[in-house]
Amino acid sequence: MIRAFAFGVALIGSAAAYAAPASQFLSDAIKGDNSEVRLGQLIATRGHSPEVRRFGNTLVEDHSEARVQASAVARQMHASVPGTMMAEAQSEYHKLQRLHGHAFDREVRRYMINDHQKDIAEFRSQARDGDRKTAALASAQLPTLRKHLRIAKSLPQ
Repeated sequence: MIRAFAFGVALIGSAAAYAAPASQFLSDAIKGDNSEVRLGQLIATRGHSPEVRRFGNTLVEDHSEARVQASAVARQMHASVPGTMMAEAQSEYHKLQRLHGHAFDREVRRYMINDHQKDIAEFRSQARDGDRKTAALASAQLPTLRKHLRIAKSLPQ
């Protein structure tokens, strides 16, 4: 009886421990997708090189799809679906609006390498330690994030 009670408490505590990180991960993932779509639109129209403009279009396409997937998981888990960008990405958007030519492309490369390295680390952690639904989502989106990092690293300096 005591074991069953203690085990039941552990399960309740465990479920509660996953609830906040899962909803926070989903919120951040969706805000990240919103950010990448918005930045991608700017990059696609203002990029100096064709490679940078193509990368912008790739960001829009891939993160639009990722947002749909993350939003579906959020709705299943009764979590909110934010329509806003990450604060850091909003700042980067304003910074990019002031840049032109090669300076624009260099800043896109710098930001996207750093951003996708952070994203990959967060998604790997969620894939390993998250609850079933968010772990599956993170695992499914990791190949796309890795592809974006490879592209960003290949952009002209």
